[in-house]
Amino acid sequence: MRTLKYAILGLVNRKPMTGYDITKEFNVQLAEFWSAKHSQIYPELKKLVEEKLLVYTVEVTGDVLEKKVYTITTEGRKEFLQWLNKDEPMEPTPKNIFRLKIYFSNNLDVNTRIQLLEHQLVQHQGRFNFLYDNKKQYDGIPALDSNEFGDYLVLDGAIIREKATIKWLKNCINYCKNGKDGL
Repeated sequence: MRTLKYAILGLVNRKPMTGYDITKEFNVQLAEFWSAKHSQIYPELKKLVEEKLLVYTVEVTGDVLEKKVYTITTEGRKEFLQWLNKDEPMEPTPKNIFRLKIYFSNNLDVNTRIQLLEHQLVQHQGRFNFLYDNKKQYDGIPALDSNEFGDYLVLDGAIIREKATIKWLKNCINYCKNGKDGL
């Protein structure tokens, strides 16, 4: 399945966008749960146009700069909604290099383990703060039929994920510092 196809259709379903706008959405709004590179997005846009799921108009800005603004077609919206309505099985746990290293961390001295854990803790606390600050843009839970509602749900999940990771890292540090007494 070309999941990128549906991510792009979903973004363009919200509003017409350029390839640059789509790339920006992947780097900002979708970054907490999905990624795509510029080099993946543009070939997918070409396929979506060939499949008649998107169309584009060319806008000229300035003297010579042309940009394609993509709009979803009726068939594109239909295919996107079919995909959206289909239930998905739970995916396998994503790979996590740091957790793999922690799994084998008995080969490290305790101070190195603690140092690695503390460095991860700082990074996750930074991500948590960033997400928490983003949540401040909402006065409350957005309307169920708004684009912001899905954003809010994903943001809420990312905050909960980071809280859980921070708690786990603090537990690991405590176990390393206190051994069996850390339990």
